[in-house]
Amino acid sequence: MKITELKAGEEISYSGELIVMRDAAQKKIERLLSEGLSLPFSLEGKIVFYAGPAKAPEGLAIGAIGPTTSSRMDIYLEMLLKLGVMATIGKGRRAEFVKELCKKYFSVYFVAPSGTAAALSKRVLSAEMLAFTELGPEAVYKLVVKDFPLLVAIDSRGTSI
Repeated sequence: MKITELKAGEEISYSGELIVMRDAAQKKIERLLSEGLSLPFSLEGKIVFYAGPAKAPEGLAIGAIGPTTSSRMDIYLEMLLKLGVMATIGKGRRAEFVKELCKKYFSVYFVAPSGTAAALSKRVLSAEMLAFTELGPEAVYKLVVKDFPLLVAIDSRGTSI
């Protein structure tokens, strides 16, 4: 998958790594960077999924995991893009400036189907907590997914659906 070739409205089935984080983790990243500290993980070339996973039931890698409202994360988007994030995943509209950021950083915003968190969890092959355990369900996780359904909501040219 080449991010810059995707077009708004295109559906894809993604297999690979996702970094799961929400606003509390992004706020912590912002604070660490402002203090001149390093992050305990790399975001270079990663896709960030705005979601909060539920505790894994026995036999599954993770519990229900659905997208959360992306507009809450808009204030942190440029920071993530500067750290090398190539795409974000969530649900709902984003601020108008997000289109310009997608163009500037050749990034993409995907939406994942909401209301299907239990079904999406079956697409997760493995889950690993990466950092910020003190944030509980808002800690940073790395997921490996297979055939994860996504829709391009804003492409790298700033076109949106």
